[in-house]
Amino acid sequence: MRSYFYYEVRTLTGKVASFLILFAAVLWGTTGTAQSFAPQSAHPVAIGAARLAVGGSFLLVLLFLTGGWSLKNWPWRATVLAALSMAMFQPLFFTAVTVTGVAIGTVVAIGSAPVFSGFLEWLFLKRRPGRIWWSSTCLSILGCMMIFLNKNSVVMDPYGMLMALGAGFSFAVYALVSRDLVGKFPSLSIIAVVFTLSSVLLAPFLFIYDMAWIAEVRGWGIVLYLGVMTTGVAYFLFARGLVHVSSSTAVTLALAEPLTAALFGVFLLGENLTVTSWVGLAFLMFGIGLLVWASGASGGKGQTRSA
Repeated sequence: MRSYFYYEVRTLTGKVASFLILFAAVLWGTTGTAQSFAPQSAHPVAIGAARLAVGGSFLLVLLFLTGGWSLKNWPWRATVLAALSMAMFQPLFFTAVTVTGVAIGTVVAIGSAPVFSGFLEWLFLKRRPGRIWWSSTCLSILGCMMIFLNKNSVVMDPYGMLMALGAGFSFAVYALVSRDLVGKFPSLSIIAVVFTLSSVLLAPFLFIYDMAWIAEVRGWGIVLYLGVMTTGVAYFLFARGLVHVSSSTAVTLALAEPLTAALFGVFLLGENLTVTSWVGLAFLMFGIGLLVWASGASGGKGQTRSA
C-alpha cells in the first residue's frame, strides 16, 4: 500500500517551494553549532561520515515504512552521480575549512556553489539564469563575504581554496542531478537511495578516524541530530522544493545556511559580530528575499529564465 510520501504534491507554489528550501538551509545552518557541542576528540570528517551513515539509514527505514520503492526503470547512473557528488562534498568542505580556515573555506565553498550551478544549467540545460537570479546571487555572496571575511586571522591557502571550490562544485552537481531525478521519481525514494550510497562511499572514514567518542551520550546525541534533522529531514525538504524551482535558484536559497549559522553563533554561542557582519547579514537576507519574491511572482516556475 502506497502512502502519502509516494504522491508528489504538484500544487505547491514557487514561494512555498522556496520556503521548504529555506527551512532546509536553516537546519543545515545549525550543523556548526551542533558540532561545537561534540566531544573534542571527534574529527570533523568523522562527524560528517557518521552523519551521512545515520541520515542514510534513517531515510532508508522511513522509505520502507512508507511502502518501499520499485527498482523498475530506476535511474542508477544519475543516482550514483548524485551520491558521489554528495559524498565528495563532505571531505572536500571539511578539508578546506581545516586547511584555509572557516572563514575562507565557508565563503569559497558556499559562495561558489550558486555560480557553478548557474553555469551548469546554462551548459547542460541551455537555460540561462535571469537578471533577478544574478542580482540575488551577487547580493547573497557579497553578504557572505562581509559576514565571514572580516576576521583577524584569514589565510589564503591555495590547496584549501581548491578544496573549497571542489566542495562548491560538488554541491552544484548534486543539486542539478537531483533536480532532474525528483522531477521523475518520488523525493523520498531518491534521497533515501542517494544518501545510503553516499554513506557507503564514506564508510572507510569511520575506520580511519578514532570513533570512540561516539559511545559518549553527547557524541551519539549530536550524530543522531545531525543525521536525522540536518541530513534526513533537511535534504527531504530540499528535494521537495527542487520539484518546483531550478537547481540554481535552490542553491542560491541555500545561502540561508551561513545566515542561520551566524545568528546561532551570536544568540547561542555568545559570538560577537562587527558592523560589517551585520550589514552582510542584511545583504544576504535581501538577496534571498528577492529570490523568494521572484519565485512566488513566477507562479512556481522557478526553472524558467525569469528566476
